[in-house]
Amino acid sequence: MTDTVAAAPELDEASARTLRFSILISAIRCTLTYVILPFAAPIIRLAPGVGPAVGIPIALVALWANVASIKRHWRSDHRWKWPVSVLNAGIIVLLVILLVLDIGQLL
Repeated sequence: MTDTVAAAPELDEASARTLRFSILISAIRCTLTYVILPFAAPIIRLAPGVGPAVGIPIALVALWANVASIKRHWRSDHRWKWPVSVLNAGIIVLLVILLVLDIGQLL
């Protein structure tokens, strides 16, 4: 029983780290796609399809990170697993919508 209690703070920190990483990747994807590239691409003469080409791989990593965050919180039986899962699920829904839109722009 002491092993479980001793490991709990490490699991909580690992869960928090995974959540921070998943949100960071999602934020980077949105910042690049909707803030930086629309203004920087014409200035540095990038092709119009660069946004989706950059957004799709980052979205896939962000989706993976959000799913990993949910799994880690549930595995560790974290006390915030439900709110974190709802937050991650919302981000996943938005990422899937953006991913579909990016794929549509490339086709």
